[in-house]
Amino acid sequence: MAESVVHIGLLLPEVLGTYGDTGNAQVLCRRLRWRGLDAEVVPVGLGEPVPSTLDLYLLGGGEDGAQALAAAHLRKHWRSRSRGAVVFGVCAGLQVLGTRFRGLDGVDHDGLGLLDVSTEPGERRAVAELVATSSGLLPEPLTGFENHLGVSKLGADSEPLGTVVRGTGNGDGTEGAVTDRVIGTYLHGPALARNPELADLLLSWVAGHPLPPLDLPEVDRLRTERLTTTRRRR
Repeated sequence: MAESVVHIGLLLPEVLGTYGDTGNAQVLCRRLRWRGLDAEVVPVGLGEPVPSTLDLYLLGGGEDGAQALAAAHLRKHWRSRSRGAVVFGVCAGLQVLGTRFRGLDGVDHDGLGLLDVSTEPGERRAVAELVATSSGLLPEPLTGFENHLGVSKLGADSEPLGTVVRGTGNGDGTEGAVTDRVIGTYLHGPALARNPELADLLLSWVAGHPLPPLDLPEVDRLRTERLTTTRRRR
């Protein structure tokens, strides 16, 4: 990584960028540059093929119609998606990375199959702070804001990202999904701003080794404030 530019793919930000999840790309870029590493965000829009040469791919949140459009586009234009790239998807991005999701109109849509997850609409929308303990990938709790109706069921080939402490997550007490180097979550915030350890985990997968820590007291204060506020609300 020290000898080249890390290319961070931001996939379909015009349709998967409803909840500010495009900020995850900026977080990753900054955390690399603060370590003296060069990084570039590469937006990939509708009508464009997804390059196979990017180091990391990001998918954000979106509404029902946008999500179906994104899934159809990526199934056609992301030919290299099974080659072991690092991928991070949020909310609609999580569902698109899965095997199947059902829209509010009752129509089933095929996902990309990078996560063993199927999603259907639930009975009540989850709109709240979400806190989860990590399932082993990270030592610190995960925090974010969820806004979704989906109920996601994990199959045998995916593990939960965490266990819900507060909020809804997948709808069964678990939050998110992990398969190999692909992660999906319902955490907005943006997720990687509120969970810097998760950002560095993704970057360490790209690098092939752990990265040196960053001393950023303001980030620590944000995490403490969010967790403290959530405990008070409980």
